[in-house]
Amino acid sequence: MLLLDVETKIRFLMSAKDKQVGGNHYKKMNVEVYEFCMVNNIPFVEGNIIKYVCRYKDKGGLDDLNKAKHYLEMLIESMSEPNYEYIVTNKP
Repeated sequence: MLLLDVETKIRFLMSAKDKQVGGNHYKKMNVEVYEFCMVNNIPFVEGNIIKYVCRYKDKGGLDDLNKAKHYLEMLIESMSEPNYEYIVTNKP
């Protein structure tokens, strides 16, 4: 019979939503960023902007704000691409 220690049993039984790898900066929020993005169908780039802005005080500081800025710049640039209107109006 395989015996697991209590910590291993707890980790095995936990939902992925109950875990956070690398800190607790998202667990402090009333609604976690991934949940907000999923229920609002927010695409990857926009989700990363939200993620980095929401966590900068508790995790990456200025680096996270620069990451959010970088994603925002990419989003702005993508709006001038020839197929942008097609992508926006033909969402799944």
